[in-house]
Amino acid sequence: MAGKALLDIKGVETYYGNIRALNGVDVSVDEGEIVALIGANGAGKSTLMMTIFGTPRARSGSIVFNGTDITQMPTHEIARLRIAQSPEGRRIFPRMTVMENLQMGASLDNLKYYDEDVEKVFHLFPRLKERIGQRGGTLSGGEQQMLSIGRALMARPKLLLLDEPSLGLAPLIVKQIFDAIRELNRTQGLTVFLVEQNAFGALKLATRGYVMVNGNVTMSGSGAELLANPEIRAAYLEGGRH
Repeated sequence: MAGKALLDIKGVETYYGNIRALNGVDVSVDEGEIVALIGANGAGKSTLMMTIFGTPRARSGSIVFNGTDITQMPTHEIARLRIAQSPEGRRIFPRMTVMENLQMGASLDNLKYYDEDVEKVFHLFPRLKERIGQRGGTLSGGEQQMLSIGRALMARPKLLLLDEPSLGLAPLIVKQIFDAIRELNRTQGLTVFLVEQNAFGALKLATRGYVMVNGNVTMSGSGAELLANPEIRAAYLEGGRH
């Protein structure tokens, strides 16, 4: 269950040139939680994800991971602290096979677990095992998303950042992806921070959630509380694509 804050974001402001994209954002993710960040397209959700990894860099505020201030740390050093990301748009290596993509995600510090980690990914996503020698670029969108998450898991992360994992996928595939995230959290205690436009799916999955509007966190609560909130229902759950 949830424990101490694994990720603690306080007062973070991020700019693109002179345009402020994040306006003093406060978000925390406790160990063992699934936390969802929902909001409309352009609200600043992906910017927050990228700011955690230092590209772009937060101009003010602090980002602390597992007791270490990572606000000004280089991206490659942040990754070494066992934060892994499945970015928006999947960004797999299209010319590499499924197996080669997974190899690219493996942690150099934990290669003794390599075979075990590959098996865990294939248990979670059996489709990838069937496609093991296939080039990433020839996979379907859903398979590419599975591969992106699988590659992130090869780093044996303490915190998994998922940016729009359901984007553009058929509902059945979205269910498979969300079920896999739930299983990772339940069986391995993996902490997950999830950015999603699919508010309904994300809040059903999440322990807690935050709502972002124009670079500001405007609301937070348990997944169930936010799902039941009339404002959120009107803005994100009714008449949309869900």
